[in-house]
Amino acid sequence: MKIALYLGALAGVALLVFLAVRVDLAAMVHVFTVAGWPLLGLLPYRMLYFLPYAIGWAILLRTVEGGRHVGLGYLFWVATVREGIDRLLPVASVGGGVVGVRLLRWRDVPMAGASASIIVEILLTLFALYLFFVLGVLLLLSVGMSLHGHPYLLLSLVVTLPVPVMTAWLLRHGSVFKRMHGFLMGFVTTSPPSSEAAASLDREVQTMLSRHRVLLETCSLHFLALVSGSFEVWFALRLFGHPVDWTAAIVLESFTQGLRHVAFVIPAGLGVQEAALILFGQTFGVDAELALAVSMAKRLREVLLGVAALLSWQWAEARQIQKQWRAGE
Repeated sequence: MKIALYLGALAGVALLVFLAVRVDLAAMVHVFTVAGWPLLGLLPYRMLYFLPYAIGWAILLRTVEGGRHVGLGYLFWVATVREGIDRLLPVASVGGGVVGVRLLRWRDVPMAGASASIIVEILLTLFALYLFFVLGVLLLLSVGMSLHGHPYLLLSLVVTLPVPVMTAWLLRHGSVFKRMHGFLMGFVTTSPPSSEAAASLDREVQTMLSRHRVLLETCSLHFLALVSGSFEVWFALRLFGHPVDWTAAIVLESFTQGLRHVAFVIPAGLGVQEAALILFGQTFGVDAELALAVSMAKRLREVLLGVAALLSWQWAEARQIQKQWRAGE
């Protein structure tokens, strides 16, 4: 995993440098600076973006022992921390989930239930992303564009669909974690741990996946959050003097998010986000300099909010350590 992360980071930086040398950076910076302070309006809006995720997570936790007692405000904060970790740290977009389990444990949610809620939420995010990508393709066709210029889009739709579907089936019927435990314990020669924890996690995941209404509500909220993220593209391009309609904004955001998640081993989607905006922006008259300016605005928002979330998490960790130390006195 470490090697993959290093190679991903190297590939992302190389792609970003390649794109940078092929555009007029001075023109891009000028476009960005002309927009000025109003770009900071993306910060409070992004906070609203996390609300559907927190509500969806709360719906999942209703099915878990102790989950109903976790407040929406707390889940909202944890969602921002998870986003900050996955976006800013080299953790292949999974570190945020691990920390999310830890933070739920602070609210006395059992380990199996907390882990199951994260696993199912990530799975539902994959489904929501796929639907968002399909929406982008349909909107692209609705404005008279042809897929002949982007033949790999149709191929991507066909190739990527089995991933969330097969993952869901395996989690629902395959006792994945018990089997993984048995496989990994074959490499342990002394005192292998009990398989009960893995079996308990399988049961929690399977129970959660059997609640179809809960899954539909949560997936719908995730999809709503993804669609609302298109506002960033629409707002930034408007400030840059190149307004586009909502169709263009949704198409650009859906393809960008889709490519970022496919290339999850590249930290922060370096280069991938920029390449997607440049490649598909041309369809709507957005030149490379404007596309990079939009990407810079999105990354500025990511850094400012992500750093704030990470600092708040470290402060909370320090408080937790202090509390445990006092309890041990």
